[in-house]
Amino acid sequence: MRKHAMTSPKNNRQVGRISRTQLVAIAVIVLLGAVAGTFVLKSAPSAPVGEAREEHGHEEAKGHSDDEHHAENGKTADGHEDHKDHKDGEHHDKPGEHAEGEEDAVKLSAEQIKSAGIKVEAAGPGRIRTTVDLPGEIKFNEDRTAHVVPRVAGVVEGVSANLGQQVKKGQVLAVISSVLLSEQRSELQAAQKRLALARTTHDREKKLFEDRISPQMDYQQAVQALREAEIAVDNASQKLKALGASASAGALNRYELRAPFDGMIVEKHIALGESVKEDANVFTLSDLSMVWAEVSVPAKDLAVVRVGEKVSIRSSSFDDVATGTVSYVGALIGEDTRTAKARVVLSNPKLAWRPGLFVSVAVTSGDAEAPVTVATSAVQTLEGRQVVFVEVPGGFKAEPVQVGRADAQRTEIIKGLEAGTRHVSANSFLIKAEIGKASAEHAH
Repeated sequence: MRKHAMTSPKNNRQVGRISRTQLVAIAVIVLLGAVAGTFVLKSAPSAPVGEAREEHGHEEAKGHSDDEHHAENGKTADGHEDHKDHKDGEHHDKPGEHAEGEEDAVKLSAEQIKSAGIKVEAAGPGRIRTTVDLPGEIKFNEDRTAHVVPRVAGVVEGVSANLGQQVKKGQVLAVISSVLLSEQRSELQAAQKRLALARTTHDREKKLFEDRISPQMDYQQAVQALREAEIAVDNASQKLKALGASASAGALNRYELRAPFDGMIVEKHIALGESVKEDANVFTLSDLSMVWAEVSVPAKDLAVVRVGEKVSIRSSSFDDVATGTVSYVGALIGEDTRTAKARVVLSNPKLAWRPGLFVSVAVTSGDAEAPVTVATSAVQTLEGRQVVFVEVPGGFKAEPVQVGRADAQRTEIIKGLEAGTRHVSANSFLIKAEIGKASAEHAH
């Protein structure tokens, strides 16, 4: 036991020293570390600091998760996504960076503005007319609409007018063969013959009486016979005139049905060879150059609809606007509709306002001054909001507005535009079209 407890001085010295094998291992490890460090430094690219940072950021974005990438750049993971599919500039853009409405801006040069006919004016005070819109319907002008009848019974020998044809006053519409007309013309011719004989007898008896050859009684009888013959001729002529027939028409039984005034054939109920009665409605003729607009007026609006009042008439079928005059306002309220009938006389030179067309009749109920107004044509609807295109450097920008009262010329701006603001007052729809075109291109 004592022998094992004892340690020689030589063994103690070996415990405190590092062996040669260990020193060699340590040297090899240090050498390998130095070589590895030198290799890493030589393999790194020599680039500017900014580019190195950018490349470092993208390499890390490819090799690490979004949270790790943003943690290294001092940003949260919610600010970016999908770094691989975007460029660096796009990667750093933030939603909502551009001001609202900037996408509506349109850049136009002075030459483009002039060629497009775009007019710019300043918003300012104006007078707005308040109107009441009433429903109406275009009707035939009953004062210029006629149901043409033959006035004599007979058989149709010819029809020269067609449905929808414009005819002139006195133009022949149809030819009818009539027995009654033949008798009337015969009566007239007989009366004319008797008149000629009575005139000759009168002249002879007058001369004989003046020469004191014939007594006065014979002369007076000749005067009476002349007067009776004249009455008979006038009577026969008036009968023909009442029938609308001329005294001579080539044939005694030939009846020419003529147009009573200028107008259009809107109805036709006659055919060749047909037997017609004297009161048959064979044609309906209407002068469409002047029509009526029949308006339904509620009791509450009767105070603003007055005879002689100028009104504006519009149709949803086309963009034309006409002006008419109220010629009649009914005194009775309908039991079923609870409205009164009013009539507007409307000039129709181009025949655009056809009977049966539904219209909207705007009656002016008053007017008032508004502090900020623009031309009605300046207000456009863009993406569900009403806008006015205001002038900005190099072009125009859509400015959302809140509109108030409006008429055909001016529109009141309640909010969104100040007096003096220069805006597009004419052809603003061209700018709206340009914005729509740019949006479509951006979507593609």
